[in-house]
Amino acid sequence: MAHCPAFNPQAQAHPNPVAASVTNPYNAAPMAKQKKHPTGTIAQNKKARHDYFIEHKFEAGLVLSGWEVKSLRAGKAHLVDSYVLLKDGEAWLFGSHITPLTTASTHVIADPMRTRKLLLNKRELERLESAVAQKGYTCVALALFWSKHLIKCEIALGKGKKEFDKRDTLRERDSNREIQRAVRSKGKDL
Repeated sequence: MAHCPAFNPQAQAHPNPVAASVTNPYNAAPMAKQKKHPTGTIAQNKKARHDYFIEHKFEAGLVLSGWEVKSLRAGKAHLVDSYVLLKDGEAWLFGSHITPLTTASTHVIADPMRTRKLLLNKRELERLESAVAQKGYTCVALALFWSKHLIKCEIALGKGKKEFDKRDTLRERDSNREIQRAVRSKGKDL
């Protein structure tokens, strides 16, 4: 075999000659563009935290159309009077308002107040239904947020606060604020 002029022992050592060579920008494998996913909270329902004692939180997916996703990227959502209705083994988000963008597709009639389906496990749905069946419990939407490239809705089981509970919460918040101010001002005096 050594007599054959076409025989190259180095070519026999590596079956793929490209893999044996040094990579440079011209022969490197193409890299996909790394997209940056949006992060953070899109909208919060502060009124729900004020009106309810939050006991259990759940993370649910949302069924959205294209114009809604574009609007949520722009932060055009409100959850102030939104609530979750459990019907026929499914969860639905009512009262959320997603403002359509003026640049969104014109061939679709955008309804900003439409009901949106929430995606939950069967176990989570059963837990919510059994709790809502008890007196005083309700299911409310707390926030819309990004989870990687998906939009999620944080929903919670809450028990309604009485008026005096709300006043106690406000008093407690004010006293905590006063304590923080005193601590900050004392640190500046030293």
